[in-house]
Amino acid sequence: MKYKISNFKVSPKDDKNLYSLIQNKYHLHDFKYKILQRSIDARNKDKVFLLYKLMVETKEKVSGIDVSIYKDESIKMEYPIWKYSDRPIIVGFGPSGMLAALYLARCKAKPIILERGSKIEERKKRVKEFLENKKLFPNSNVQFGEGGAGTFSDGKLTTNLKDPLIQFILNEFYIHGAKEDILYDAKPHIGTDYLEIIVKNIRLEIESLGGEFYFDTKFDKVIEEKNNVIVYAKGDKEYTFKTRHILLGIGHSAKDTIRYLYNELGLSMEQKSFSMGVRIEHKREKIDYAQYGKFAKYLPAAYYKLASHNSSGRGVYTFCMCPGGFVLASQSDLGTIVVNGMSNNDRLGENSNSALLVDVKPSDYDKGNVLDGIDYQEKYEKLAFELSKDYRAPANLVKEFLENEVAHSLRSINTTYPHGLFFTDLNKCLPDFVIDNIKFGIQEFDKKLHGFNDPDAILIGIESRSSSPVRIIRDLNRKSSNPYIYPMGEGAGYAGGITSAALDGLKTAMKIINGESL
Repeated sequence: MKYKISNFKVSPKDDKNLYSLIQNKYHLHDFKYKILQRSIDARNKDKVFLLYKLMVETKEKVSGIDVSIYKDESIKMEYPIWKYSDRPIIVGFGPSGMLAALYLARCKAKPIILERGSKIEERKKRVKEFLENKKLFPNSNVQFGEGGAGTFSDGKLTTNLKDPLIQFILNEFYIHGAKEDILYDAKPHIGTDYLEIIVKNIRLEIESLGGEFYFDTKFDKVIEEKNNVIVYAKGDKEYTFKTRHILLGIGHSAKDTIRYLYNELGLSMEQKSFSMGVRIEHKREKIDYAQYGKFAKYLPAAYYKLASHNSSGRGVYTFCMCPGGFVLASQSDLGTIVVNGMSNNDRLGENSNSALLVDVKPSDYDKGNVLDGIDYQEKYEKLAFELSKDYRAPANLVKEFLENEVAHSLRSINTTYPHGLFFTDLNKCLPDFVIDNIKFGIQEFDKKLHGFNDPDAILIGIESRSSSPVRIIRDLNRKSSNPYIYPMGEGAGYAGGITSAALDGLKTAMKIINGESL
């Protein structure tokens, strides 16, 4: 018999003895167990505990207030055979492109994948070259290349979406190389070191099923014919492909492609809110203690997620928090500064960092063109670069920032940003309302997480690529205003992270295959 046990509380000190704890509480002799869910309850810093949901299989009777019969609710995926004469073209091999391509490959569609960046092995070399020697490759960098921007991140898989397909996606990541804990942790993450393995393994499976990859090959244009379109792409030579299905997973930084789709192809788009701000770096041990108190030494690096609204209703929030991580130079354009965060699976770095972002609304940047938000992003990314002109990032310390002064040097915290910092007034590279709300947020967040306003914490600018400023409009069939183009993922404005982008790509592919409302 299989039982589900909920609300199984374990002290962090005893977590390695889970089998014995189950055995002793339920007086069992012979059983197997599986972790279904694990979270940390740290609301009371004097009594932090791990909260488990378990499946226990045994011939013995298990009873109690938190015990019920286990029912397997996992999705059984079906893969209908591709019924169209053309091969689908997938533009971009980030999370949406990966899951769309994987599903279509299993449906024997033999998808063709166009990726402007390099495959992961070469991409890693090019990212390293930029981080160490400031040599930027505009089409293969932290933003572009196999795996998308999420490959160089913490690999967080949390999402506010409630969809049974999410468990399928997590399981695919596990099958292709992630650690098993992503299947049950309440806040799962992969880590950049494991993401590199996963994206390669997914590519290899797609290739084994007849999928075809064109790396370092940029989607160029579309020419419409009577019953199909011709896709032009440029790599080591010019390629053309005839198709009726273009799945567009270009990512939020493919600004040149967005401009082409709007200005020349005439796709319908709309402005949307996005965010701008900075990265904030703290000592990891201080964040760990603030979250877990005396139990910090028994638990993984601490995560936080904070949000607040000022009196005008504008939001300020933390995003893509990287426990034990690093601040990364993440630009894809020469002469700009863009920062982001990443961490490896073990999250054992000296610092923890997070984006500290403020809502930017269309009313802040609208000058009458749908693409004004992209211009707005670029303006401030270029201003940030102009302050140092050599990829040092504009920065300040929290104490001086709150007092409208500029720090002269680092104090108790060393930065992880690879190109060094340039201490300056951050008003020179961010809008006034962003600066004002970051100040508000720092002080508000300290009320929820004591030590957030550490005077030595480092503010590093600018973070501006958390989401796209535009949304490509699509209908219930997931088609754009061009009936052959299916926008998906973050670049199209329909996702905000690895899992939600992967889900959007998967559901787009399923929609095309099944022709049903998803």
